Amino acid sequence: MATKQATNKTTKAKTPKKSQKQALVIVESPAKAKTIGKFLGSKYKIEASNGHVRDLPKSQLGVDVENNFEPRYITIRGRGPIIEKIKREAKNASRVYLATDPDREGEAISWHLAHILGLDPDSPCRIEFHEITKGAVTSAIDNCRPLDVSKVDAQQARRVLDRLVGYKISPLLWAKVRKGLSAGRVQSVATKMIVDREREIEKFVPEEYWTIDAKFEHGKKNVTFKLSFLGGEKAQIASEESAKEAVERIEKGEYTVNSIKLSERRKSPPPPFTTSNLQQEAARKLNFTTSKTMLIAQQLYEGVEIEGEGSVGLVSYIRTDSTRVSQEALADVRNYISENYDPAYLPEIPNTFKSKRGAQDAHEAIRPTSLVRTPDSIKDSVTRDQYKLYKLIYSRFIASQMTNALYDVVSAKTSNGDAEFSFTGMKKKFQGFTVVYEESLDTPEEKETSLPDLKEGQVLKLVDVNPEQHFTQPPQRYTEASLVRALEDDGIGRPSTYAPTISTIITRGYIKRQSRTLFPTELGVIVTDIMGEYFDQVVDIEFTANLEEKLDDIEEGSVKWQSVIDEFYDDFKHDVENAEEAIEKIEIADEESDIICDKCGARMVYKMGRFGRFLACPNYPQCKNTMAIIVPTQAKCPKCGKQVLERTSRRGKKFYGCEGYPECDFVLWDMPVKDPCPICGSIMVQKFDRKGAAYSVCTNEECKHKVTGDHVEND
Repeated sequence: MATKQATNKTTKAKTPKKSQKQALVIVESPAKAKTIGKFLGSKYKIEASNGHVRDLPKSQLGVDVENNFEPRYITIRGRGPIIEKIKREAKNASRVYLATDPDREGEAISWHLAHILGLDPDSPCRIEFHEITKGAVTSAIDNCRPLDVSKVDAQQARRVLDRLVGYKISPLLWAKVRKGLSAGRVQSVATKMIVDREREIEKFVPEEYWTIDAKFEHGKKNVTFKLSFLGGEKAQIASEESAKEAVERIEKGEYTVNSIKLSERRKSPPPPFTTSNLQQEAARKLNFTTSKTMLIAQQLYEGVEIEGEGSVGLVSYIRTDSTRVSQEALADVRNYISENYDPAYLPEIPNTFKSKRGAQDAHEAIRPTSLVRTPDSIKDSVTRDQYKLYKLIYSRFIASQMTNALYDVVSAKTSNGDAEFSFTGMKKKFQGFTVVYEESLDTPEEKETSLPDLKEGQVLKLVDVNPEQHFTQPPQRYTEASLVRALEDDGIGRPSTYAPTISTIITRGYIKRQSRTLFPTELGVIVTDIMGEYFDQVVDIEFTANLEEKLDDIEEGSVKWQSVIDEFYDDFKHDVENAEEAIEKIEIADEESDIICDKCGARMVYKMGRFGRFLACPNYPQCKNTMAIIVPTQAKCPKCGKQVLERTSRRGKKFYGCEGYPECDFVLWDMPVKDPCPICGSIMVQKFDRKGAAYSVCTNEECKHKVTGDHVEND
């Protein structure tokens, strides 16, 4: 027996081990692959598709309108080697998991990958997670599901709709107006909104009106009231003559406090960020464009190298219109508030928020993946802009689960029997959520004031009367923040479309951005007028919003995607045919510059390229000379004393550099102002506060002197 046992042991030891195959997980980006690889270990192989691998061909329509709008997909140029590598890895894998983003686009990418790899879409091959953490990823693998074909159909419907609009109208604009133009469902509506707003401003006729403030002596202090009623009617003063008459009536008689109302006002915390809220707040608070916000947010989501941890996903999924958060995240934030703040800052029950009408609740709101990673703790591991955006998201999430801010409010009225004045004062008595975060708004909020100790029946002494002339103001031009809000309110597009839409209409030359404000160009007005006359349904806000609702219906499985396209295409096809016959060639003269072509001596003209405006010789194709647009500033280079010039990078981004380049390498991203810092003499640059008001700040890190008002002008 002893000999037999020994023999068995020897035999077992010589049996070769079978090599274990790895499971293949396919994500969209290399950054995400790196982060996930750290969680899953050696049993898994992580590969990135680098976004979409198949799409409609660029060189043709790619949609068979005669065969139920069947799309013809091809491999995207440059994706061949990636596909071949994924195929090799899939062939040797024990199992394939499709782990693209948890939205329509991500579902479609997984669907295309399944087609390429020969995977059964009804098999459990799709994993979905809303934050890149170990718990979320491993839980997703445990809950693998089939592909959501209805979600794929919704993406496919959007892609086909956009292709039909773009590839049917754009060639028409090329032929009738100018090469390089384009049209699109969402971009054309957004452009029209900006054009319509500009026309409202142009047609606006200001009307004169006057307000009257009166200063009353209250003990040893003064308090200012606003005129509310005159002669028993609401004060509506339309002219200087009426204002003078009102002042005469105001100065007669004794003033008595008629009523005092003491109350408490509660201000509720804002919800955690949705995509559009994040874009708006980042524009107001950080002066980020929508595209910059989404770029940085994507980096925070996919993973950032944190010292001591490696690659970490810092925030949850960034494309969402839901304000919901998970029970686990809710427990974490309440525990954080309990540990770091007085008990009065934690509400008895968690705060809940209503999502906007039509919002999809598939994803949580945007939040930090771990509250242990405070903004200051990761500051040294991230870029300055990543830190700013992460801090914004972090603070907003904490604030969303704190108690209300409380204000004492005093409302008082005083009159002389003919003229009645009112006073409203508000003072914060408990910070609540504002200890962490205060939301910026497009319209200014009521400011806090000191509250006078007034009593009913008290006699007040009139000290001063101040009539002031005003004129009604036209509607404000859109900023990126207010345009995103308007698009969302009207149900145009989805959170993921706002940033690329705004970038497209600026790049195409339909819109220009000055500081934060969006203006239509002449080209934008012409194209909008053509679209409005010949393709009214494409630029109709209600029609476009209804299409978005129908895409939601497709995703829910209640409507077939081809029927939605068919319903749209019947009228659209007729509109295209009519436009081809009716639109005459429109000549738009190129704007001349003062720059002389150094090749042939002609006066160069402004052209619009992929990355914005540039200078080109009008004698093209005989002369193909082009130049970047260079605009002088009044600032002097602090290194060599030469002039600082405004330049445009190859990617269309403005920067400011010394005219002595390349000998002098001085460069700034913010516009320099004329006057140097009055404290240290360093160069100053222009900045904007959250309300859009300009100020200048010293570039010397040890000084940072700030100047407001007229000093910022670069004249």
